[in-house]
Amino acid sequence: MKKGFTIIEVSILFVIFLIVAFLVAPLSLDDTMQAKNTSRWRNVQEDFINIHSSVTSLVEEENVDFIETLKEAFENEVKSSIKPYKITYMNGTSSAKDFKYEEFYVTYSNAVLAYKFFEPTENELLGELIYDVNGVNGPNVWGKDVYGMNIYKNKFEPLGYDRAFDTQKQDCSRIGKGCYCSSYYLIGGNFD
Repeated sequence: MKKGFTIIEVSILFVIFLIVAFLVAPLSLDDTMQAKNTSRWRNVQEDFINIHSSVTSLVEEENVDFIETLKEAFENEVKSSIKPYKITYMNGTSSAKDFKYEEFYVTYSNAVLAYKFFEPTENELLGELIYDVNGVNGPNVWGKDVYGMNIYKNKFEPLGYDRAFDTQKQDCSRIGKGCYCSSYYLIGGNFD
């Protein structure tokens, strides 16, 4: 009668355990990183609302130009500029055609900020910004660590805010671009 396991049986079990661990570990690490980046985005969203509020108050009190005052507020958050770097959509395609910025800036929190303004019209879209919550570190993918906002005179609005929840969810998937994750995560959507 056999007692215990042979070294071959133990080795086979150990190899199976290692294979399963190597398959599961990247998924859990990716989920952890995604949760951390989503949390950072939620915090940054609140910061941008505060910046907008402060700028609006200054404009009303001191009768200064909204866009110029907002640019100054952004500049106060920036420690240096960097060369553009590659940002991709969730589906793997490049976002360079759709989101063109003159400069990218590293903030004091080591995130990356880029923004541009359009010709101003009353209550219309004044500009847009993108924010990479973990800076130049990868993955530099929309909806994973890169998020965006539209700039209006009366508010900042995350990209996709005006879209239906299902549309946001579809865009915030492996087949989508990931731009609407900017809003989707803020209203309770989960990453897949």
